[in-house]
Amino acid sequence: MSRNKELPIINHREKVAQSRLFSIEQLDLTFSNGQQRQYERIPGAGRGAVLIVPMLDNDTMLLVREYCAGTHSYELGFPKGLIDPGESPEQAANRELKEEIGYGSSALTFIHQVAMAPAFFSASMEIFLAESLYEQQLEGDEPEELEVVPWKLSEYKKLLAQPDFNEARSIAALMLIREHLREVL
Repeated sequence: MSRNKELPIINHREKVAQSRLFSIEQLDLTFSNGQQRQYERIPGAGRGAVLIVPMLDNDTMLLVREYCAGTHSYELGFPKGLIDPGESPEQAANRELKEEIGYGSSALTFIHQVAMAPAFFSASMEIFLAESLYEQQLEGDEPEELEVVPWKLSEYKKLLAQPDFNEARSIAALMLIREHLREVL
């Protein structure tokens, strides 16, 4: 299929549900072949989000284990969060590092932007590599202190086998960082 395919026409857009955190929007669409459909989506906040792979040294990543309400479980993943109003993605990445793992970075490298369930959700996340870490703690918004878990990048297959390391964004970030660092070294 061509990347230049004509987008459907949005005939009507309406908010059909609202919670404290999310809204759901209904789109009435007409496709280029005349077919009409209704889709529902969760529009993003527009500011975006960041996920950071912090490297303590050339082979040691820092992950966090935190409560995830969606699965009602504790999950292992990389530090992440929303970009606050007025922040650049790099500033948000550094702030999230300081809040979640107690480190800042003087060497942030943008790696890739990923979509999060684009069929239903219009938000994206920017993945960063954080190197040259220095200790600095900021107060975060988590209800409890996050467990910081060091993990050797060279043991990534063992990480992939962990039952609590299963979030697709963290897995994608791990593989992207692994490939990036192999190309750089």
